[in-house]
Amino acid sequence: MRTWQVERRKRTRHLIELGGLVVKARIVELTGDDRAMIYGTLLWMADKLKSHQGEQARALWVATGRQAFDMDPAADAETTLSPITQSSLPKAGRLKHSISPEPE
Repeated sequence: MRTWQVERRKRTRHLIELGGLVVKARIVELTGDDRAMIYGTLLWMADKLKSHQGEQARALWVATGRQAFDMDPAADAETTLSPITQSSLPKAGRLKHSISPEPE
């Protein structure tokens, strides 16, 4: 197999895995498969990560994601994942302010 084919397959697999996370988080279901809403949310997330709250948001989202993976929702497809609360995070992972979109 040629190098470009191997790289293309790696990229395809990576994109499929990322799409699987969108489905696993029930984003498609919750947004009614509204691509503009999903894209807008991803853009908001990118802006948040670039903001002064980026490290705090990253810590919260990583902890939430790890908790969800630890719950192993694949074992029970009907399991509803509940987001962790800030009080259950170590102090370093808590947000000082809400991570809601900043007014323009």
